[in-house]
Amino acid sequence: MFDTLIEKLQNGRYITLETTPSHSPVFQPVIDKIKALGLDTLVDGFSTTDNPLAKLKYNAMFAALKLQNTFNKPVLATMSMRDRNRIALQSDLLGGNEFDIRAVLALTGDSAAMSDQPNAKGVFDGNSSLLLDIITCLNSGIDYAGKPLAEKPQHIFPFAVTNSFSTNPKTLQKKMKKKIEHGAIGLISQPVYGIDNAKLLLELLENAKSDCCESAQKAQIILGIFPITKLRTAQFLASHVPGIHVPKIWIESLRKAHDISPEEEYKVGFELSKNLFDEIMQLHPKVHLMTANQFQIAKDILV
Repeated sequence: MFDTLIEKLQNGRYITLETTPSHSPVFQPVIDKIKALGLDTLVDGFSTTDNPLAKLKYNAMFAALKLQNTFNKPVLATMSMRDRNRIALQSDLLGGNEFDIRAVLALTGDSAAMSDQPNAKGVFDGNSSLLLDIITCLNSGIDYAGKPLAEKPQHIFPFAVTNSFSTNPKTLQKKMKKKIEHGAIGLISQPVYGIDNAKLLLELLENAKSDCCESAQKAQIILGIFPITKLRTAQFLASHVPGIHVPKIWIESLRKAHDISPEEEYKVGFELSKNLFDEIMQLHPKVHLMTANQFQIAKDILV
């Protein structure tokens, strides 16, 4: 299962779909929506988010397990450094390994100050590089303290994230280099909203690889796509989310459509998003689709 996913990542067409567990003890409704739309036949794998914005959600690893068992498709289980120290991280990875949860998206995580749980404190035993190093150790049959494990785990595949935009591209390149040096085989970008932005990310990764170790040469950028169908979403992303650039033409087009009707606003936003997706698939067919569980939009983008 995972060998096929990595082969597609490195040599072919690769599409993963993000899922966000809810503030609930059940994940089945998400699975039911995916099944009803046949989305599992349109993607190569899924991801599960890990308490994004420090808001309490269903566990990402259990969600990944349910997705894999239901659809027989590999899932990237997100793990945040915010909520676990190195003991808990290793314990979760070892436990998940026996259940074939073996693709991990390493995140530093959002600040606990954003949490909906009063007085929650962030752990932050390290940043995402620590988790990548832990995975390297486990793949070698030792824990992070260098002690041999009773049994070598099945291979764990580490992924990481990258901003999609920076006023200083060299800074972005430096961060990419650090993550692939620490073992990330795929870098999922924040959403891109222009083909030139996508080309720049591809160039920056190639530059990072040219100045990096041999083991990092197969690392790939996975371009994030988050369809925008509302003006307020475009304005929020442009103004309040660092590392993302929404072109003025998108905002102006959505503003004009918004003044006409909600239907026109959706139509214009969807067309911009769909056209971008098609362009990116022509340029670099390795995409991570994020729709905040609006799975009908995901299907309409993919078909």
